[in-house]
Amino acid sequence: MVDSIGDSLYRALEEAFTRPIPKSALAQMKYLVKQLKGTRPVADLLGVSQHTVERYVAGKLRRSRRDLRERTEREVKKRWQPQIRAKAKKRAASTDGLVVSTRARFGFTAAPGTTDDARIPDITEALPPRRADRLFTAREQGANEQQLQRIAAEGLAEMYFRNNNTRAHLPGVEFTDVEQIDISL
Repeated sequence: MVDSIGDSLYRALEEAFTRPIPKSALAQMKYLVKQLKGTRPVADLLGVSQHTVERYVAGKLRRSRRDLRERTEREVKKRWQPQIRAKAKKRAASTDGLVVSTRARFGFTAAPGTTDDARIPDITEALPPRRADRLFTAREQGANEQQLQRIAAEGLAEMYFRNNNTRAHLPGVEFTDVEQIDISL
């Protein structure tokens, strides 16, 4: 399965964590119950019964099924160290920017058969803070993967293909068939 830009943005923020997330099912359930203020919201979030959550919190269940373990870990990561995550996001959006490493189809809007036909290169490029801000803001506002790809394509076009807009203006860059993408702070 190919990573999405949204998932890669979440993972980039996880790099800023100063402490590891809770490891055991008991600790993760207790954390979620505390964050969501009750066992019913946790049960609804994870798609299990309230009784199941209560049994984890009481220590009666120790090991989760694989799918429940993965959902629980994902939900804990989403809520873990929100202040650290916010600081990392602010730093990326104001001073540091992001580094995007991808293997995807890149091309330019041009007539078929020209030298502008799409290719699949490996590209690693630093995007400026304003592009990082646009990506994070769009993700928070519920942008879909195509919208995030368009923002990333604009940033890659500006920095990689146009050398921070010092080269001649090129037609619109197409960014499709993402095989791999990794975003880091």
